[in-house]
Amino acid sequence: MCTTGKRRRVLLDLAVTLDGFIEGKNGEVDWCIMDPEMGFTNFLNQIDAIIYGRKSYELWGQYIPDTKALDTEKEIWELVHSKKKYVFSRNQMSADDQAIYINENIFEEVNQWKDKPGKDIWLYGGASLITTFINLGLVDEFRLSIHPVILGEGKPMFMDITKRVNLKLVNARTFSSGVVQLIYHGDGK
Repeated sequence: MCTTGKRRRVLLDLAVTLDGFIEGKNGEVDWCIMDPEMGFTNFLNQIDAIIYGRKSYELWGQYIPDTKALDTEKEIWELVHSKKKYVFSRNQMSADDQAIYINENIFEEVNQWKDKPGKDIWLYGGASLITTFINLGLVDEFRLSIHPVILGEGKPMFMDITKRVNLKLVNARTFSSGVVQLIYHGDGK
C-alpha cells in the first residue's frame, strides 16, 4: 500500500470550456488560461506519475516550451517531465526510454499502481483513454477547470460513457481569471 496508508488515486484534471469542449475543432487549446492562482504547481507536487494515451503523449509527453516562454511555464513543464509516464496504446510498444507503454489489461495495471507506494496519478488523457478509465471505474477524482469561453464546436469532454457515474462535489473555487474549478469524488470515495 501507499506510504500514507491510503491507496493512490487516479486524478482526472481537465481544462474545459463552458460548452463542454477540451479542445477546439482543430485541436487548439489557446483558450486555456494558465492562472497562477489555480496552484497548478501544487497539483503537480501531489502526483508522481502521468497517464497518457498515445496521441496525447506524442503531442505533450515530451513537449518543450518555446525559449521565449515565461520562466513559470518552463518550470511547470520541467515538473511535468520529472514524473513517471505511462502511455496506453493499442498497438505501439515502447518507442523511447521516457515512458512505459501499456498495451492491455488496463484495469489490472492501474489497480496494481494504486496499491504501490507513491503519490497520486494524473490521468492526462486523451479523450478515448479518459472514456475507458471512466467506464472501468478507475477515476477517483474529477478536477474540472471550467474556462470562460464558448467554442461552439470541438472535442467534447465526455463521449461514449456506458453507465451513470454519481459524483460528490468536494470543492469549488472561483479565480479572478473567471475560471471555476470543481472537484468531485466518485461513489464511495
